[in-house]
Amino acid sequence: MHITVNSENCIIRAGSTVLDAIESSNAPYSPGSSVGIVKHTENVKASEVKEYLLTTTKGDIRIELIDPKSPLAKQWHTNYRNYEGISFRWGTKSALAFGPFSEDLVPTRKEIHANRDEVFFGAGGFDPSNYHLIFSLTPHTATYGTPEGGAFARVVAGKQVLSGLSEGDSIVSIEPVIEWEKEGDHLLTNDVSVKLEDGDQLYTYIHVEMDAEAPEGVDHFFSLIEEDGTFNIDYASSSFIADSRLLGEACAYENFEARKTGSVWVRTVGYGTGKFFISRDDRTASIMHSVIGHVTDGIELVNMAQKGHNLFVRTSPEPLKLLGIGFEKAKQILESRGIELIPDGYQGDDAIIVSIEPQTTIEILANGSVKATGVPKDAVVEVELYDNLAPKTLDFFRHATSMNFKPVGSLNLIMKYGNTFLFKADKEAEKYKEILPENTSKNKANAMEIGVTNQAAKRAGVIGVKTVDDNLFGSTGEKFSSTNIIGKVLEPEKLENLEEGDTMYIMERRK
Repeated sequence: MHITVNSENCIIRAGSTVLDAIESSNAPYSPGSSVGIVKHTENVKASEVKEYLLTTTKGDIRIELIDPKSPLAKQWHTNYRNYEGISFRWGTKSALAFGPFSEDLVPTRKEIHANRDEVFFGAGGFDPSNYHLIFSLTPHTATYGTPEGGAFARVVAGKQVLSGLSEGDSIVSIEPVIEWEKEGDHLLTNDVSVKLEDGDQLYTYIHVEMDAEAPEGVDHFFSLIEEDGTFNIDYASSSFIADSRLLGEACAYENFEARKTGSVWVRTVGYGTGKFFISRDDRTASIMHSVIGHVTDGIELVNMAQKGHNLFVRTSPEPLKLLGIGFEKAKQILESRGIELIPDGYQGDDAIIVSIEPQTTIEILANGSVKATGVPKDAVVEVELYDNLAPKTLDFFRHATSMNFKPVGSLNLIMKYGNTFLFKADKEAEKYKEILPENTSKNKANAMEIGVTNQAAKRAGVIGVKTVDDNLFGSTGEKFSSTNIIGKVLEPEKLENLEEGDTMYIMERRK
């Protein structure tokens, strides 16, 4: 029988299940994530096309018509096939052009005030037989022989592709993006044993193109999906779906942009800070929400999804994961992506990378190189954390040590006396994260267990470890009732050589 898997045609035997289709097509999928099935009875129609997908020799660019009913938009509707195959002709820091082609439009000699990402026609020498399709890269003013009406579209996805185009590239094809109406039968399920029928459409993932204008927000999103690669929906409305797992974690505001259908954005201030959204419809730009990417494949899953579903996510670019690994492995990762590794600090065979500069994937890719600082393996201590016993305190701990976003955290040894080691993190998270009594010590502090002084004592936020059992005081030297137990040190021998003022790096051992 004939089906489609992520819009690709596929022939499978009658009676095949979702899993059979995934395996035979090698479709991106994460076990346990939700897949969407649109039945062959689904009524799909193009109502009024607003977006077009331009496939170039370097990748896909998606444009949206500013006013689909304008004369220039209608010209595009009618003739867009004529622009397939046109080649890159020229580029500046402000704009680039593809052409030439003839068009029955009247050029003007007026200056055009172009905004970033706008698309317009321009006639070289004001000659209608020498028209070009021009993409604005920066806000600027110029005379391009543009007809009345100016810009007729804007780039909404593929901006990185656009900036990488040069001589020898061309527009291979142009396709309208058809909106499907939610009529007929469709199913979103994580049951891969569901049997498919002839004509079914299967969707297994969403692809998000990250926005180069939001490097910190992009890494914030990478942290959200890092554990299992999914967007976990805890709220769904007619306008958006949301994932609140990073609620309360501050994220920089970077990109003021209209939140079009498929836009991925994060709230940066006020209630809901750190929460991620994916738009189901068009929304205006907001000074509280920074756009960090756009769904380019799998919008059907976004439209179907409801609370409780998890959507598998692929991104472009993929994150660069360098912290917590050695230089040789990091070199292999970076060489495969054309990036130079600049080693710093300790560089022995047992070195572990604990910091990088630049710190974000987008900036590293743009820079073409990254400085990575290593320390000996003996300086990195593995710990086990008690998520089920002390979730609130671990929220403080991971935030203070940056382990909520990085696999390697750090603690500064502020005091060492007898068998007690006391640490503080660089971030003073106790000023905005509560540390209420939770999983407190009872009648004994166990050796190598990690304690955090809670708000019942003055020194809230201090982190402590004792190397031997103690029946009098908790791990931080406070009363048992003032000490929350959050985990244990798995490599006690690595504490022996620490001195006051030293930094101890920590990594969580996953079961």
